Amino acid sequence: MKISWDVEIPMSDGSIVRADIYAPVEDGQYPVIMTYGPYAKGLPFQEGYPWQWKRMTEEHPEIPEGSTNKYQTWEAVDPEKWVPYGYICIRVDSRGTGTSPGYLNPFSERETQDFFECIEWAGVQPWSNGKVGLNGISYYGMNQWQVAALQPPHLVAICPWEGASDWYRDATHHGGITSGFWSTWYGPQVLKVQNGVGKKGSINPNSGKLIAGPDTLSDEELAKNRIDIDHEIYANKLATDPYYKEREVDWSKVTVPILSAGNWGGLGLHLRGNVEGYVQAASKEKWLEIHGLEHWTHFYTDYGRNLQRRFFDYYLKGHENGWNELPPVLLQVRGVDGFVNRQEEAWPLPKTEWTRLYLDTNNLSLSKQPVEGQVEYDTFSEGVTFLTPTYEEEVELTGPVSAKFYVSSSTEDTDVFLTIRLFDPTGKEVLFSGAQDPRTPITQGWLRASHRKLDPEKSTEYRPYHPHDEVQPLIPNEVYELDIELWPTSIVIPKGYRLGLTVGGSDYSHDEEGTLYHSRLMTGSGAFWHDDPRDRPEEVFKSKATIHTVSGKESYLLVPVIPKER
Repeated sequence: MKISWDVEIPMSDGSIVRADIYAPVEDGQYPVIMTYGPYAKGLPFQEGYPWQWKRMTEEHPEIPEGSTNKYQTWEAVDPEKWVPYGYICIRVDSRGTGTSPGYLNPFSERETQDFFECIEWAGVQPWSNGKVGLNGISYYGMNQWQVAALQPPHLVAICPWEGASDWYRDATHHGGITSGFWSTWYGPQVLKVQNGVGKKGSINPNSGKLIAGPDTLSDEELAKNRIDIDHEIYANKLATDPYYKEREVDWSKVTVPILSAGNWGGLGLHLRGNVEGYVQAASKEKWLEIHGLEHWTHFYTDYGRNLQRRFFDYYLKGHENGWNELPPVLLQVRGVDGFVNRQEEAWPLPKTEWTRLYLDTNNLSLSKQPVEGQVEYDTFSEGVTFLTPTYEEEVELTGPVSAKFYVSSSTEDTDVFLTIRLFDPTGKEVLFSGAQDPRTPITQGWLRASHRKLDPEKSTEYRPYHPHDEVQPLIPNEVYELDIELWPTSIVIPKGYRLGLTVGGSDYSHDEEGTLYHSRLMTGSGAFWHDDPRDRPEEVFKSKATIHTVSGKESYLLVPVIPKER
């Protein structure tokens, strides 16, 4: 490869951002694969995220094969596996991070404009064929939706891999409840590579350059050069607040071809946005792929990389490889012992049999017929769990999930946490590999009761949509109708197993040993904690909640049953 370090790209406001460019040795014009983001283009994967690299390469030895792995970085493509196939790989440090100076403001309007200008710069270089594709995980996927809506002329196709698309609903607030992830993420993953960390940071072992720029600023200077993301998320409560509106995607303007890849285990960040982006985007050529395993794994496996390259070969190189003939939905259907690849014609799956499982509050079961009753639980306890009867034959659930509950609270608000779980014939819970957390339930959903207002035009029974544009406090002990979105899922339930629904007022936690994410343990709900007292003061949210079912007002879970092919 020919490697150019810290190439300056001019921005329209007079600033610059810097990029590393990996290109074929032979002169020519090539398509571009680009990432733009805050994780420092010069920080090796193995150094920045050692346990993830170790686990991924030990369990999937195909990933490090065929590469020196010297140029691997977190959540971006390995240029050694793309450049030999006739691509130029460009990694850009976003403004205020790595070697790019300026004010750090993740997902802001200015950052998205910078991304637009980087795409356009790459599209007119003499070594470019004028076609730019975007490919990357998480942050490098999330900002693809934003920049695609600006419609850069040289942007030809995008592949947001496990990348949220709604900064409020997918990322910072789940059902209106603030997620603590971003406060935990910002320091260890972004601020340690903020531009100006300089000599206090790492050196790129390949270029010998400081990964966070040549200047070393004081902590006070660094703080003045960035947004306080924790403050912004907690100070802005509604999706209509300017902070969130600035980061909103106009789906009518997302028209480029899309390969949107989500993760069944990506609860809290790395699933809903990929499904919603696929459904909402105006693109006529779009595909939805959903897989399992860890957040980073399939992006680098032969399965994932070959899928990405086939997509980009078709759109960026014009190869007639049959990509356009693929069905639009590519699933790895999840079982208790692995995955099965299957292609489908639409999302939700056209053959879905929407099935109501009614909450029987008398014996804490899930029933096919409604039963009148009520059950009370302490919101800061483990809640209550409803179980189906033992399944007498294998059953598949694949698709969106929702619930309708009639709930009262002893206080003026309550947070409802829903967790769908699986239990084997002995009663032991079956846990699954999540995107971050190695032990997770099937799926989860959340709703703050004061955010219960629905958007009737955007809502369906299987996917309620809340505008989150006002707070509607409860009258204590009055009964309210709540429509709750759970994140999509896939599970083939074996004969002899039981499905469970836990209803509570705090995060789900399993009984097994937790896994450390930076400074906190993940115990089944990933790195997405909803326990900040600023957002959930005990005098409001530590209360008694009651689920009600009466004739005509039944509480139920709606699941997508996929019938077997007969």
